[in-house]
Amino acid sequence: MIGSMFAYGVFFPALEAELGWSRTLLSACISFSFLVMGCGAIGAGHLNDAFGARWVMVSAGVLYGLGYVLMYFLQAPWQLFALYGVFIGLGLATHDVVTLSIIARNFSRRRGAMSGVVKVGTACGQIIIPLAVSALLAAYGWRIAFVVLGISAGLLLSFAGYWLGMKVDSGVQTLGTAPLQRAGMPFAQALRSRQLWTLCLTQFAFFPTLVTIPVHLPVLAQDIGLSAARAAALLAVIGGASIVGRLLVGAGSDRIGGRMSMLSCLLVLTASLIYLTAAKTHTELLIFACIYGIGHGGLFTVVSPTIAEYFGMRAHGALFGVVLFCGTLGAALGPLTAGWVFDKTGSYDTAFWGLAVFAAIAVALIVSLPRPALEPGAPN
Repeated sequence: MIGSMFAYGVFFPALEAELGWSRTLLSACISFSFLVMGCGAIGAGHLNDAFGARWVMVSAGVLYGLGYVLMYFLQAPWQLFALYGVFIGLGLATHDVVTLSIIARNFSRRRGAMSGVVKVGTACGQIIIPLAVSALLAAYGWRIAFVVLGISAGLLLSFAGYWLGMKVDSGVQTLGTAPLQRAGMPFAQALRSRQLWTLCLTQFAFFPTLVTIPVHLPVLAQDIGLSAARAAALLAVIGGASIVGRLLVGAGSDRIGGRMSMLSCLLVLTASLIYLTAAKTHTELLIFACIYGIGHGGLFTVVSPTIAEYFGMRAHGALFGVVLFCGTLGAALGPLTAGWVFDKTGSYDTAFWGLAVFAAIAVALIVSLPRPALEPGAPN
């Protein structure tokens, strides 16, 4: 699911060349998609908490695959917004809210480590799928590439969603040894807490980077003379580095807590963005991809365990959906703003500095949080 989303930036040059669309328009589409994803994530979290995962995940898989397949017929901007924005946005709504909530409930003692293991799947997608899409583009063109991507993703996601949902919804503990964790703060009470809204603002501040960089880095690389394949390889490097980040941060959060793990990731993210503003060669972009990938992977892993530490598991899915929704509000601004800045100035420098400032704000927000009661080493 996430590998396909990351591959969207690889399509930019072909769509620009054939359809004459600007990067602002192409970026606005993914921004709209993230708004739809955020709204859908709140609903998906509630549905998962109340009724289970199976049909929520299967429905998302069908919508996601169908959205890509129908991109074959793309001719007008409104079709791009309807297909990528709505279909794929709704498909993305379950990608962390449902799956990581399942992990959080089934692995209470190793919650962070198991979240990291699951998110390695995301990293593998980031490595493999952009490269595969690049090969499909070269061999068959962008329309066929969208169809192959859609059929593959739709079938895989629907099967995986049905199988995993069947195991979890049946109540059979096949994923871990801990019983389902239902203790914790009620949803309404959590909505009144400062901790929740601090986490929401933190997600709003850093999430634009996690979306903007994968969308615009491949086209930036092609702007400085790299081939489409080498530009896509930068995403593979990010994916490889993010595997290290996901596993290290996931395991680390079980030892030092989600709050400190998130702070570490945000510091790495901020430093990498400052470096990117000066990166102008292929080698420098590779160095950036290695540093950024570690923080990127860790941040995708640590949010779910951190929410569980602060609020328990009673309404984990719904609360995760709220936090993710706030992140998608920022994500909706990130790629769109970066595309607009490039169209106006011919450079991404201002956009990357803006992302660095927002990442630094996220650092300050996490520093302001008190230690959660469930954090390792915190007093009971």
